[in-house]
Amino acid sequence: MKKRLLTILLTVFLVVYFTGCSTKNAEDSKDPVSKTEMFMGTVIKVTLYDHQSDEVMDKVFDKLKEIDDIVSINKKGTEIDEVNKNAGIKPVKMSDTSFDIISSGLKYSNLSNGDYDITVGPLVKLWSIGLPEAKVPTQDEIDNAKKLIDYDKVQINEDTKEVYLEEKGMMLDLGSIAKGYAADEAVRVLKEAGVKRAIVDLGGNIFAMGSKSEDKGWTIGIQDPVELRGNALGSLEVKNKTVVTTGIYERFIEKDGVKYHHILNPETGYPYDTNISGISIIADKSIDADALSTLIFTKGLEDGLKMVDDMKNVEAVFVTNDKQVYITSGLKGNFKLLKDDFKLAN
Repeated sequence: MKKRLLTILLTVFLVVYFTGCSTKNAEDSKDPVSKTEMFMGTVIKVTLYDHQSDEVMDKVFDKLKEIDDIVSINKKGTEIDEVNKNAGIKPVKMSDTSFDIISSGLKYSNLSNGDYDITVGPLVKLWSIGLPEAKVPTQDEIDNAKKLIDYDKVQINEDTKEVYLEEKGMMLDLGSIAKGYAADEAVRVLKEAGVKRAIVDLGGNIFAMGSKSEDKGWTIGIQDPVELRGNALGSLEVKNKTVVTTGIYERFIEKDGVKYHHILNPETGYPYDTNISGISIIADKSIDADALSTLIFTKGLEDGLKMVDDMKNVEAVFVTNDKQVYITSGLKGNFKLLKDDFKLAN
C-alpha cells in the first residue's frame, strides 16, 4: 500500500502553491486547515482558509466517499459495476449522481465524435495501465476489445434514470470525468457550509475557490510533464476556477524500450500518437475541465487549440514533446514560464 501511495503521489501532475494571508476577518487570519485521504484511486487533499472545522471537512469527505462508492470501476457492487455486468441483459436504475456523470460523458463523447468515448472500458481493462496487471496486449485482444466500444450503444432513460449497454462485454469507464464531478460536488458542499476560500485537490484535479486576497488570485503551477517529482514549468493565477491536467507521463508502461501512456485511442486500440505531452484545462466547472483535458488531448495541438478558442470560459496550456508551450488567448499576460529549457511558442 505504501508503495502504491508513493507512486500516486509522484504522478500527481499538477502542482498547487498556496499560502495563507491576512484579512480583516479574525476567522480568515487562522492558519489553513488541511485533510488528506485516498479515494478514487488517488490522493485527495482539501485545504480550508475559512470556516475551518472538523464538521465541514467530514461533510466534504463523506460526499467524496459516497461518489467513489457509486461510480468506481475498481470496486465490486458499485452502480457502474452493475451496469457493466448487465450489458446486453437489462437496463439498470441509477442514482442521480451516476446518471448525471454518464449523461455528461455521453455529451462529450458525441462532441468528440468518439475520439473520447466513455465505453472505452474493455480497452482500459485490457491494458490496465497503472495497475499491477498492466500489459501490452496482443493485436487479437485489441481487435476484440475495439468491437465493444461505441457510445451510440448506450441507452439512457431520462424519466426512469436507467442505463443500458446494448452488447454483452461493453463497459463504461468514467475515469476521465468522475473526479471532475467529485470536485464540483466537494465545492458545492463547501459553499453550502459558508466556505469562500479553499483548495480542493483530487490528485491533480484542482478547484481554487475564491481568491488568495481581494486583489490576487491563487497561483497554480503547471508541472513539467517529464518530471515525476513535481517541478513546475510555469504558473498562472486563477480565481474561482478549476485546473485539470492530463499528460502522457501520468501513467504508462514500458516494453522493449517503448513507453505506452494511458490515453487510449478507441479507433486503433493503442495509446494516442500525438505531439502533446501534457495539457491543462482551466474552466468554471471541474467536470467539464476533466472531460476536456482528455478530449482535447486526443485532437492534437492544432485542432486542440482551435477547439478551446471556440469555447466560452475555457482556456488551456499545451506542452509539446519538444518542450514548446502554447497557451490560449485568454491566458495571455497571465501565464508565466518558469523553466529555461521550455519555450513559450505563442
